[in-house]
Amino acid sequence: MSPNRKLHILNGQEMYRHFTKTQFLEDELKIPFNEAMCCGSTSDDIFSNEFAKIRSNVHHVTLDEYTEITLKPLQPLLNHEFKEIELWFDADMFCQINYLTILAWLDHTNHQGTITLHIVDDQFEPIENYTLQAQGYYELYKQVLIHKSSSETIDPPSLKKGVEFYLHYLKEDSEIMQFIHQNLHLSDEELTAELLKNFKEYGLGDLQYLDMIKKSRLSQ
Repeated sequence: MSPNRKLHILNGQEMYRHFTKTQFLEDELKIPFNEAMCCGSTSDDIFSNEFAKIRSNVHHVTLDEYTEITLKPLQPLLNHEFKEIELWFDADMFCQINYLTILAWLDHTNHQGTITLHIVDDQFEPIENYTLQAQGYYELYKQVLIHKSSSETIDPPSLKKGVEFYLHYLKEDSEIMQFIHQNLHLSDEELTAELLKNFKEYGLGDLQYLDMIKKSRLSQ
């Protein structure tokens, strides 16, 4: 199959809706990556049936639901070869681990085209960009998400910071876990609101925080 035009991969449905509403990249092919790769287990066979089974269990949805929500929007990426790929992701940990997964898949499938990474702010405005090659990211993905260890050299800098946060945030001495333990007197809703307000650099959502709060209460 001959290479197609440029593909834009966006971090999630909310960004996809915003770009569509504002007619940004209006005439471009764009797809959302609806995942939260910083949560739960994964597989080294990215986007495979095994991967989908593991990730659907993480998100407490059926395999069919996961396929519909996450894998179906990715079909243009999975089924075609593109000369250029542009990634649009926030600077927080949540987004950094998500685009690491995309880069790992591109690396593993020997993508040779141009990759441009756009880091955006919480209003989806671009704040910096990088030109990348899909080399080394599959090994980094396995090292970080499967073996839970870091690497001396991680580029770009936002990814290095995201990996550092990812490898530490669920440990008992992390700032998030300490905050949860110190505020278990609050209701789940109140504590979730405080976490969302105080730890924006992690990019976690209410579902992730509620799961962490539930586990903390059970461990008391």
